[in-house]
Amino acid sequence: MIVSRQPNGSAISALRSLLPVLAVLALIALVPLLSPSNRFLSLAISAGINVIALYGLSVLFGQTGILSMGHAALVGVGAYTAAILARDYGIGFWLALPAAVLASAAFAMIVGIPSLRVGGHHFVIMTFAFGQLLAIVLTNGGDYTGAATGLDLVGPVTLFGADMSDLTHYYLMVVAFVAAAAVASWAIINSPYGRTLRAIRENEKLAASLGINVGRHKIGAFVVSGIFAGISGVLLAHFLGHISPTQFASFPSIYLALMVMIGGARLIAGPLAGGILVAFLPEVLNLDPVQSRIVYGVCLIAVILLLPEGLIAGVGQVFRRLLASGQPKQEREEHDTAGTTPSEVRR
Repeated sequence: MIVSRQPNGSAISALRSLLPVLAVLALIALVPLLSPSNRFLSLAISAGINVIALYGLSVLFGQTGILSMGHAALVGVGAYTAAILARDYGIGFWLALPAAVLASAAFAMIVGIPSLRVGGHHFVIMTFAFGQLLAIVLTNGGDYTGAATGLDLVGPVTLFGADMSDLTHYYLMVVAFVAAAAVASWAIINSPYGRTLRAIRENEKLAASLGINVGRHKIGAFVVSGIFAGISGVLLAHFLGHISPTQFASFPSIYLALMVMIGGARLIAGPLAGGILVAFLPEVLNLDPVQSRIVYGVCLIAVILLLPEGLIAGVGQVFRRLLASGQPKQEREEHDTAGTTPSEVRR
């Protein structure tokens, strides 16, 4: 009987994928020391809030192979839950956070059960339709949802006595949430559950033949993405102070899908790179909204054709090729065979 064990090297390799992300986030947390403008901090906060939602989408799309075009709707459920709790019951940020997470997760399950009975582009269309349906419901919700004008949030957000209405404080809090989301996503990816999701992504029929409950795991991945989206929604609502249905309709969902595909859905650094790039690219190039959408479309086409695994994976491959080209042939051969077993070398 052969017992399969995960080598220690795999755990170390997995940890190495997380450490660069945490190092980048540590540097990002030091940005306020440079006294940036309020506009820069606002863009960075918006990017960070999107990145949290992207980590949930990366579990769904990157690990399970399911692309949702209604992810912004899950963010909207979290945002409106926080807004309604604050308006009707005076419940603040920290108590609204778990309630919003549960609401987004429950909505994801409700959407996921019928949607996941179909696959491929049919699922994409159904999630897109559910996102549009939510926007219509919010628009026609009367005074309860604020109708088309939306809802206002009034109330301070404090953490350890610090006022989070200050942009710098809110920025640091969002960075902390992004770090927690990255660690949680990394833990899911490298867990037995993550390996099960990847088995479903690679060959759904084979996974089912091995006894994996494919439907239950797909719904579970959708619920996990809803948890991340709920956190993102609460942060967004309290940051903006006002939310409306148009923020969670079709285009914002496409926007999130664009970010995760450009950055790379399968790597832990992908959502962070995609969120930062898409948020700051128009600012760096001084583009208006129409021009920025054109540039996003060109970037997406270029990534699909040239870097199908995303920007981070493509840059990593180029970097490894440059390093390999600078090594002598014998060293390259030794490096290629270093991680193989004797039987693999013979083959």
